[in-house]
Amino acid sequence: MKIELKEDERIDDLQYKNLKIIQNKKGFCFGIDSVILSDYAKEIKKEATVIDIGTGSGIIAILLSKKTDAKKIYGIEIQPEVAEMAKKSVKLNNLENKIEIINSDIKEIFNNKIEKNSIDAITINPPYKEKNTGIINENNNKLISRHETTANLKDFIEISSKLLKSKGEFYIVHKVERLVDIIYLMRENKLEPKKIRFVYPSKNKEANLILIKAVKGANKFLKVDKPLYVYKEDGSYTDEILEIYNF
Repeated sequence: MKIELKEDERIDDLQYKNLKIIQNKKGFCFGIDSVILSDYAKEIKKEATVIDIGTGSGIIAILLSKKTDAKKIYGIEIQPEVAEMAKKSVKLNNLENKIEIINSDIKEIFNNKIEKNSIDAITINPPYKEKNTGIINENNNKLISRHETTANLKDFIEISSKLLKSKGEFYIVHKVERLVDIIYLMRENKLEPKKIRFVYPSKNKEANLILIKAVKGANKFLKVDKPLYVYKEDGSYTDEILEIYNF
C-alpha cells in the first residue's frame, strides 16, 4: 500500500503480527509505557467498544486491535498533524474497519459523535508532568505529549467516567509519583481501582511507573499484581518484557 510520508516521518516495524507504525523523528515517539499498557489491557472483553485517549501515533489502539477482540477502537488526539499521522498508520495496517482516529480535544469529545455512558473500556497514557513543572520542551508536539497543557489528570479521569458504561473498564499507565492523585480522582469519579502493578527499571531500583485498572461503579477491592521488571542486571530485557514485545 502506498502511503505518503511527510518529511521526518518514518515507518517502524512493531515486530508483532506484522503491525507497523508511522512516527515523526522530531516528534514524540512511543515508549515502553505504551507497550506495557496495551498488554495490561489485553483482557478487554470481546466485542468491546474502546477509546484510547491521547492516542498520539495510535500505538496503543493499533496494538489493542490484535491483542484483543474489541469490536471498535477510537483513538482521540488533539494535535491535527499527529492525528493525521495516526490515521495513516491505521490505513497502513488495513485497520480502518476497526480503528477510527478522531482529531478532538477530549473536553469536546461529546460533540464528536461519542455519547456518554457508551464505552466499554478506556486506555490512557497521559502526559506525566503537571503544567509548569519539569523541563519544558520547546517542541510543541513533545510539550503537549509530556505536560498537562491542554487537559490535566482531573479532566482525563472525569471525562473517562462520563464516557464509560456502568462496569466499564479504565486502564492507565503513569508515574508512581502521581499515584495518590490518580486514586483520589478515580474514587471521586466512581472509578474503583481493582488492580495495580508497579513497574521497576530493574530489581535494584525503585518503581517508576504504575499500571492501574479501575471499573466504573464496582465494589471496593484492590489487588496488587506482582512487580514488572524491565531490565536484568546485565542491561538486557527481562523475559516478561521480551514476551510482551513478542521477541
